[in-house]
Amino acid sequence: MLLALDTATPLLSIALHDGDALLAECTLHADRRHGALLAPLVQQIMAQVNVTAGDLTALAVSVGPGSYTGTRIGVALAKGMAAPTELPLVPVTTLATVLAAQPSHRDDVPLIATVSAGRNRVIWAEYRVERAAWVERRSPQISDWATVLSTIDQPFRLCGEVSTAGLEQIRQAQDAGAAIDLAPAAQSLRRAGYLAKIAWRRLRENDAGAFPAARVMPVYLKSP
Repeated sequence: MLLALDTATPLLSIALHDGDALLAECTLHADRRHGALLAPLVQQIMAQVNVTAGDLTALAVSVGPGSYTGTRIGVALAKGMAAPTELPLVPVTTLATVLAAQPSHRDDVPLIATVSAGRNRVIWAEYRVERAAWVERRSPQISDWATVLSTIDQPFRLCGEVSTAGLEQIRQAQDAGAAIDLAPAAQSLRRAGYLAKIAWRRLRENDAGAFPAARVMPVYLKSP
């Protein structure tokens, strides 16, 4: 049984996955209440499906990039739960979780995956499909929405977190003729169920000893 935690942005998401099925998942906008909400939600969701701490065989956690404080809260709880019995802890980036929800059989249109960075900034990277898989073409960076929209000069699909200000700028760009395909809100929601799916794949591809909790560290980006 694997418990997945994501608190890297104003979103908070928790999932329980047994390797075959997603048993439970909770995703909500927590704003800055991660510290107050996370542990009680973990207890609640485990109790609802009759899972105890002793049933866990691994954990997964979002390591960012995202909010400095939010990311630390999730990583700290995951490491604290993994350490006593030396459970493997699989680190997964926020952008990897966003990508996991996107179909990779689309045409050759670039995909821009985004994560909220606060203060009207956005973390983003560009991907393209190669052999039915997303391949990074522009490395993750942090900027404002105007920079994102001015940097990509061709049709593209955009998925992930978009702030109210960012959505307004996207709509203005679309009205001006920009070919931006905005993914549906449900498909852009960064869910711990996808984080858990990634973690299970990595656990099957590697020995559990490859994921010691002590080595898991948050990933941060700095503004240029």
